[in-house]
Amino acid sequence: MRHSSFSGRKIFNDPVYGFITVGDPLLFDLIEHPWFQRLRRIRQLGMTDLVYPGALHTRFHHSIGAMHLMNQAIHALRLRGVDISAAEGLNAAVAILLHDIGHGPFSHALENSIIGIDHELISRYYMDKLNEAFEGQLEGAIRIFGNSCERKFLHQLVSSQLDMDRLDYLKRDSFYTGVSEGVVNAERIIKMLNVVDDRLVVEEKGIYSIEKFIIARRLMYWQVYLHKTVLAAENMLLSILRRARELSRNGTTLFASPVLSYFLNEDIGSRELMDDPKVIARFSMLDDHDISSAIKVWADADDPVLSRLCSMLMNRVLFSVDLQKEPVGEEQAARLRKEVGKRYGLDNEEAGYFVISDSTANRAYHTGSDKIFVHRKSGEVLDIAEASDQLDISVLHKTVTRYFLCYPKEFRPCL
Repeated sequence: MRHSSFSGRKIFNDPVYGFITVGDPLLFDLIEHPWFQRLRRIRQLGMTDLVYPGALHTRFHHSIGAMHLMNQAIHALRLRGVDISAAEGLNAAVAILLHDIGHGPFSHALENSIIGIDHELISRYYMDKLNEAFEGQLEGAIRIFGNSCERKFLHQLVSSQLDMDRLDYLKRDSFYTGVSEGVVNAERIIKMLNVVDDRLVVEEKGIYSIEKFIIARRLMYWQVYLHKTVLAAENMLLSILRRARELSRNGTTLFASPVLSYFLNEDIGSRELMDDPKVIARFSMLDDHDISSAIKVWADADDPVLSRLCSMLMNRVLFSVDLQKEPVGEEQAARLRKEVGKRYGLDNEEAGYFVISDSTANRAYHTGSDKIFVHRKSGEVLDIAEASDQLDISVLHKTVTRYFLCYPKEFRPCL
């Protein structure tokens, strides 16, 4: 275990919440650990800065903010008479602090191209390894994270439809993008939290804040997270990584950092992660800089597909995106691939890197087992869908799917 340099308390000056105090040596030592410090080099919103230039905050910012909200929530619940021990409060703070530690650079593109492991599984693996390094001090946090603790409301604070993760990322992402529609009053929501029958609830007078929270999340998904230009950039990055992986595995020598080269050439899944400690060591060295520097160099690669894609992304010559309610017809995509191949001098498979048809979906509120409950003054506990007289939950709980076609803008007249 590393020697701690903790000396009473540490303070972070956060632009969203102001001063955030770290008052426990375990939290401080986890923040100081190289695996957590890696999050400073991974942006929270990936390619979103190509649409909203201020969206350059990191997973580190978000994780510290979520920990801060967790501490506020534990304090608010104690004031309401909920018995939460010092150990339980610390374990909940550790669980939310580490909830995103498994994210890789541009994580969703990475998970769909060169690493076949979900970031949540990697987060859990990191926590297990850190627990070993910290001599078992993370066992309670791991139980909360994995929903195997006796007090279920603690897990809900970490992972649910009203958790500290969502409260922070909505407030923080809204702040950095400048999209005011996503602003939520996290402080008021936290003050309205309570626990009834080991279930996290919101007091009735906080119902309007919850309604605003649900609407804000819906608007942020369509206006920021699933913005069509962000979709274009992410799919271009996905094509770049897939092409680089194909070339590298077929013997082409590409510029890459040692860790990026490793993941381009190896098939990495959950078994490799669990069985080979070198995998997590290499993953811990992989961040946004590896990908960005490679793209900068690959823009001059000999391969016409890779060089064109990288040059376009680096100079923000992004794909057009056509959104529609029905799946994109194969005939339409095939016609575009043919035109791209003809103009760029590529075969049909190569042209496929420039013509992408897919879908994206979102649902503002899930009415399954993971619900947001409202505690009425009468003592009755109701799902927000029943308690709200302002929201049409029947609409908000439906999954909205949008199909899209991405392609270079110059081929728009071909459609």
